[in-house]
Amino acid sequence: MTRPTGRPFGTLLVANRGEIAIRVMKTARAMGLRTVAVYSEGDRQAPHVRYADAAVLIGPTPATESYLSIPAILKAAADTGAEAIHPGYGFLSERAEFARAVVDAGLVFVGPAAEVMDRMGRKDHAREIAIAAGVPVVPSYAAVSEIAAGDFPVLVKAAAGGGGKGMRVVRAADELDDAIAAAKREAASAFGDDTLLIEKYVERGRHVEVQVMGDDQGNVIHLYERDCSTQRRHQKVLEEAPAPTLSADLRRLLTESSVALSEQVGYVNAGTVEFLVDATPGVDAAYFLEMNTRLQVEHPVTEAITGLDLVELQLRVAMGKPLSLTQDDVTVTGHAIEARVYAEDAFGGFLPQAGTAEMVRWSDRSRNDVALEPRQVVSSSYDPMLGKVIVHGPDREAARKLLIGALDGTAILGLTTNVGFLRGLAASPAFRDCAIDTAWLDRHPDEIAPVGSKVAAIFAAWAIADDEIGQQPGNPFGTADGWRLAGPAAPATILLVVDGEETRWSVSWKRIVGPYGESSTRLIAREPDRLRIEIDGRIREAAVRVGPRSVDVVVLGNAFTFDRPDPFAPGAASQDSSGAVLAPMPGTVLAIDVAVGDRVEEGQRLGVIEAMKMELALKAPFAGTVVQVGAAVGGQVDLKQQLFEVTASDVEVTASDAGGTASDVEPVETRRP
Repeated sequence: MTRPTGRPFGTLLVANRGEIAIRVMKTARAMGLRTVAVYSEGDRQAPHVRYADAAVLIGPTPATESYLSIPAILKAAADTGAEAIHPGYGFLSERAEFARAVVDAGLVFVGPAAEVMDRMGRKDHAREIAIAAGVPVVPSYAAVSEIAAGDFPVLVKAAAGGGGKGMRVVRAADELDDAIAAAKREAASAFGDDTLLIEKYVERGRHVEVQVMGDDQGNVIHLYERDCSTQRRHQKVLEEAPAPTLSADLRRLLTESSVALSEQVGYVNAGTVEFLVDATPGVDAAYFLEMNTRLQVEHPVTEAITGLDLVELQLRVAMGKPLSLTQDDVTVTGHAIEARVYAEDAFGGFLPQAGTAEMVRWSDRSRNDVALEPRQVVSSSYDPMLGKVIVHGPDREAARKLLIGALDGTAILGLTTNVGFLRGLAASPAFRDCAIDTAWLDRHPDEIAPVGSKVAAIFAAWAIADDEIGQQPGNPFGTADGWRLAGPAAPATILLVVDGEETRWSVSWKRIVGPYGESSTRLIAREPDRLRIEIDGRIREAAVRVGPRSVDVVVLGNAFTFDRPDPFAPGAASQDSSGAVLAPMPGTVLAIDVAVGDRVEEGQRLGVIEAMKMELALKAPFAGTVVQVGAAVGGQVDLKQQLFEVTASDVEVTASDAGGTASDVEPVETRRP
């Protein structure tokens, strides 16, 4: 097979956004290259736009009209004099059509040849090549008719891409048609191709992938493996290198097979060969899954243990230079773990979130590949990943503890994220003991729970008292030197809503009394958005933001909001028996299944919304009559916006009684960045 021939270039366009765009530009800048960013209308203020030497608008906010527009990206390259394009990951990174168009335009594509992407970038084609090469694969089904009742569960997945998009686990025959339809829609939206592959689903396996790198002289090496088994809904959460459970023989089999497979297809640049390793104790078996023909999200853990810059290797290979090292030169030092930070409600079904990140603090104990800043608006238009926290230690346990500390020091307020979930997961016995397989989180959805609520409430009460009383001239509250005049200062009385109940706190500079009893306290330090207090002889730290009606506190990575009761506000009516159906995430309405006046049964689907490539069905809370439809197909909806209302009464309702039907409601615009 003819390999692509690289050539030198001085200006690099990064056809992506967010943290990966910045990550690529950092290395390009260090190599003396000029960088060009592209951005949509919604990303005008995005960090990657400011980081680049030049930036070009390529279209409206929807990715299909901007980041997935090949003509727009090629025009941006031509207008800025870019000689090479790096695709990052996601978007067009695995589209052979894009790689081919870049080369046809006379530019260098930083990645494998389009022909190789055609063959290996698709799960179905890569599977055929693996079989021909003698690599074991998971059993698959060429047609739905081949699947017998005893074959379930099966895995339906997109053939044209990865990242968990277009993937469904099907456990019964009557679920198959809906799963295929949903996977097709998701695959078409994410990759522009709705081709699916159906395989036998392995309930308990470990996801192990091998990083490979090839040059245009025919040299291919591996950079060892990563374990990405900690997943939820087939989306990676924690990744680590090297894989902690591999035997030496299995490691050799995976790495050597990955190199052989890459050599067979003439692979050039960075790629990843993925395997499913049988997690059964005492079993050394693995099955080829797919090859990702691009840089991976989790590449930093490989960089940490090898000391290599994978983007630099990519760019040098794209310039036509041979690999500067051999397989014997690649060594592994220590252990690295990466945590993916998402805008999602990890304790509420992992639903995507949107909003304004009013406070952002990344830990100084970790490498942080991020693109989230204070006051940045996060919309539902793109993938919810905000960044990655990466640590490297002399061994796995040291790295795990470093990650816990780094996540303790990470705080984001104003936007719901999964930082607390990541912290709890890293601290869990299951992760500590390497007991997590690819389906563990789905089997144990409640295993990781938010912690620190009691300590957070103490911080909230203490911070309010300090703000309202401690800043008054001559008042000793908040003074850590023990000063007092003719006896202790009078304590402050603070009201907070904790776990839905109004609570009363008595707070002084050295003591706090509340619903959890009495604790001794002493101020250690107070900075903007950061508070350190000694509580019962132990120094604790939290990110704290005091507002007129609520207090936000981040402890151990978990964010808590405590309302401050307004004694003059009228009481709100109870909504315990409400039939209101609210949007659990901001997004786009895909379907409306009912109209005002329809009778529905409990659990009946009312409609479907989609955000960040995730579809969610909205269901009736109980049997009754639809009295309101507050959304239209194609409309944008906000978090907690009321979309439907169902009454348990058997009443006749007209559209005019309920304020109109879905077709009468104007779409509501979500906030855009």
